[in-house]
Amino acid sequence: MGMDNRNKAEKFWDRTAKTYDKEEQKDIQTYQRIIEKTRRYLKASDVVLDFGCGTGLVSNEIACNVGMVHAIDTSSKMIEIAKDKTTELKIQNIDYTCSTIFDDRQVSRSYDVILAFNILHLVDDSQKVIQRMNNLLKPGGIIVSATPCMGETPLLSNLFSLGSRIGIIPEIRALKISELESFFKKENFEIIESHHLRKNAPQYFLIARKLQGV
Repeated sequence: MGMDNRNKAEKFWDRTAKTYDKEEQKDIQTYQRIIEKTRRYLKASDVVLDFGCGTGLVSNEIACNVGMVHAIDTSSKMIEIAKDKTTELKIQNIDYTCSTIFDDRQVSRSYDVILAFNILHLVDDSQKVIQRMNNLLKPGGIIVSATPCMGETPLLSNLFSLGSRIGIIPEIRALKISELESFFKKENFEIIESHHLRKNAPQYFLIARKLQGV
């Protein structure tokens, strides 16, 4: 993504920050299902990275299940709202930072779990991002993700592509679930769970474990 496109995307998410929670929770059942599935893979000692944390919807829910959450997003407005919510809820084990996953402050092999919800279809290079997540995970660490795979529904993909071209929404990658799984496998992950979240929408829940010794 070029600098102009990146700036456009950040401005879009800044504009939508105030209404983000309401939009995400329109399908509250899917949201709750994601949280429940995620909790099954968490331990009290885990150090977690919430990549593309938005306004902290997931981080705030799972903070009580883990040791520490480092939550990052490129939208400063999203981070501001997330921090305010965490203060209001008196949650003390979340660190919110306006940053990218390629920030040099991120230390290799420092996370037990990386959460990647509704983000892998928005990045420039999904393969490169998954490679970076591999670098940040401890051996045996896991990635928990939920991703709209627009490549599974060509008509919907075309509509979103049009929206991106005319500047209404950020650029979206038309991924297929088989393609996403192959990205993880190429970066030495084993797929331990992969399935449809909603029958009427191309959103997929995928969990991948970094192989030991890698």
